[in-house]
Amino acid sequence: MHEPQIRKTDDTQDFNLHSSLGFCITKTARLFDRCIEDSLRSTGLTRVNWCILIAIQERGQINPSDIAQQVGIDRTATSRALRQLEEMDAVARRISQADRRVTVVTLTKTGQKLMATHSPACRDMIEMIESRLSDDERHQVRLLLRKLVGKPVVQEEA
Repeated sequence: MHEPQIRKTDDTQDFNLHSSLGFCITKTARLFDRCIEDSLRSTGLTRVNWCILIAIQERGQINPSDIAQQVGIDRTATSRALRQLEEMDAVARRISQADRRVTVVTLTKTGQKLMATHSPACRDMIEMIESRLSDDERHQVRLLLRKLVGKPVVQEEA
């Protein structure tokens, strides 16, 4: 028995992995991930841990559901990462004074020190990659990526 021949028509486009938008985005994300992970290797932090620390630093205090939403991970992964960060004494969880049903997470002194110590190296790694683009290109990429994920387009400061 032999395989049936697939006939190409004018309507059929060949799929090229390396020109696929999804593949290019994934490969770019992995490049950024590796750079962050390389910057953090000596700390014991993962990229997810780092993103959570950034989310907490940006908000001052934040509940675990908002962390999951902001970082783009599920609640289980958030809980696991928060446990790891608590074991490192980088974050503290406590009951909200405003609403006793809500747990809030804050950076500890250790977490603040981690952020202060390692943010410059992470920022340098990201800037090294982003410097391959002009300011206008970076702005366009950010706008287009936000559009792809269904986020509102926000005006960036010049």
